[in-house]
Amino acid sequence: MPERKYDIVLYGATGFVGRQAAEYLDRQRAKLAFAIAGRDEAKLEAVRAGLRRRRSVGVIVADSADRKAVDAMAASARVVLNTAGPFALYGDAVVDACVRRKTHYTDITGETPWVRGLIEKHHDRAAKDATRIVPFCGFDSVPSDLGTFLVVRHMQERLGAPCREVRAYFRMFGGVNGGTLASALNLYDAGLAEQARDPFYLDPPRRHPAAEVRANRDPRGIAWDPGIRAWVGPFVMGFINTRVVRRSAALFDAWGEPYGPGFRYQEYTRYGGRVSAALVTGAMGLFNAAIAAGAARNALRRVLPKPGQGPSEATMDAGWFRTDLLAISADGATVRGRISHQGDPGNRATVRFVCESALALALDGNRLPGGGKRGGVLTPATALGEVLAERLRRGGVEIEIG
Repeated sequence: MPERKYDIVLYGATGFVGRQAAEYLDRQRAKLAFAIAGRDEAKLEAVRAGLRRRRSVGVIVADSADRKAVDAMAASARVVLNTAGPFALYGDAVVDACVRRKTHYTDITGETPWVRGLIEKHHDRAAKDATRIVPFCGFDSVPSDLGTFLVVRHMQERLGAPCREVRAYFRMFGGVNGGTLASALNLYDAGLAEQARDPFYLDPPRRHPAAEVRANRDPRGIAWDPGIRAWVGPFVMGFINTRVVRRSAALFDAWGEPYGPGFRYQEYTRYGGRVSAALVTGAMGLFNAAIAAGAARNALRRVLPKPGQGPSEATMDAGWFRTDLLAISADGATVRGRISHQGDPGNRATVRFVCESALALALDGNRLPGGGKRGGVLTPATALGEVLAERLRRGGVEIEIG
């Protein structure tokens, strides 16, 4: 990549997550040239005024509708870190510019239909140019995707066995910000929710036998899981994370680095008992039915947090998540893993995940999986792998494998 003025340009820096990301990058000890970007210069200057390194932080005014400005922004950076959602409304121009300018890209989207479009439009060219386009680098879907990668590789290296299946179990506490809700509501507004139910929605095109589709369908009810001796139910972000993990498995398989024949992945919420499992799963079903109905969706918009709004500092500090992973080989051997973090999953953890992803892309170069040759619309595991795991461990994320 040719020399660029900035290592990282943070686009969407005036939003709720964007402001936190600017503060995170500002705290880095490594020598880092970064700029904040968005469409409102006054708001950008207000964000910069609160940063310790404000004299050296650049400000770039670029509306996503202004192709020339967005193109110039991408040309100035080694990496664009995008927190401006809904990405289906505001992200296309940013990714288009990054692909044209051979600028690496990462974001916090959970919008699988939008990413499906990116794959169709940009994967081949980005792969040819070794440009890494890496969505899903927030709580969606780093614990799922990176955790699966780590337990599978541990099984292969330590046990010498291919992996047949990985299950992930989530427990968490935290708030929700308006940007995340806006992205979810937009999915239904656009009429794309139904097609996103395909369990292999993000995979490279291939035929999936009916038995394989059935084995990977999203869980709906509650069940007793003997593998962890607990009641489990659907995980609220499972319909996103599972697609990302399956794309990782498919890409690794195409590169001759497979997880295992017939590999399956599923994830769940883990509960303390049957009653709590039934109550929460039932409430999730009612909420999903509400956002699927147009009138109810409009009513929810009036009462839920708006873009730019989010939980209090106290709520974010008190939040946490824990992901337990169970990998199973073809002969029944198991490997367990755990990823956990103190801090609100959708804000504190998401900011750490996406900023460390951007730092890995900007600063770790040939240490990344595939060296300088890998590119395309990738996933956290396929683009960042062990390098991201190392960074997160140093940053306070607990990652235990085996």
